[in-house]
Amino acid sequence: MSFEEERQIARRRRGRPRTFVRSAASACVLGALAIACAGCAGVKGGDNANLILGKQLFVAKCGSCHTLARANTKGIVGPNLDEVFRTSLAEGLQRNAVRTVVEGQVQNPNSTGIMPAGLASGQKLADIAAYVAQAAANPGQDTGLLASAVEAPGSGKPAVEKAGKLDIDANPSGQLAYTTSKAEATPGAVTITMANMSGVSHNIAIEAGENGATAKGAALGASSFITKGTTTVTVNLKPGKYTFFCEAPGHRAAGMYGTITVKP
Repeated sequence: MSFEEERQIARRRRGRPRTFVRSAASACVLGALAIACAGCAGVKGGDNANLILGKQLFVAKCGSCHTLARANTKGIVGPNLDEVFRTSLAEGLQRNAVRTVVEGQVQNPNSTGIMPAGLASGQKLADIAAYVAQAAANPGQDTGLLASAVEAPGSGKPAVEKAGKLDIDANPSGQLAYTTSKAEATPGAVTITMANMSGVSHNIAIEAGENGATAKGAALGASSFITKGTTTVTVNLKPGKYTFFCEAPGHRAAGMYGTITVKP
């Protein structure tokens, strides 16, 4: 069942076959729930959904496939969730209906699609759906506890080569990023080890120049792809700038890259 079909079902359940009536109450449903307070266990949404856990679970389980701006995920395999719901929300779709759609999609994934069955259930699914309902097509950034629920991609300390060895790990939470976007090395042979505990297949490749998301020239070397475990690549580096990146389709464009600076 497609997202459009799910939206139609949600509409019929609420007795609105074609159009929606705008109301002030709809803007409050699952909205503005980022509450920062001393001793808070989490941010609560409708039906006691925990939006902090929902954001963390969404990034870990869904972020490699879906774009959702507030979660800072840029997956391109599945639908862009901001765009999927933008028009319907503008027409008056309530955010609790978005939650219904998300829960339905996860519980009954398209058999010809790539979403796996059993991705989430029970309270975990409720948390994910509540966060997506709050975040989808919602301008701005998460605030309060939600803002720090997931570490920003590539925000770790620079990786530093020691005795010819350099560790640059894939983000363990499932983000299309490495744990750092910067690394330092000295000239010579360098073995780069990438640990990947995310469950999403990644590798690490090296390219001359500081090229960001755009490939320029052939890779100097690339590791094998790994889902759970570690992989390595050895390259000979001269003084200058290099780009490390993942060769999985769409991963580099989504932000899975960084810069190695090699100083004499």
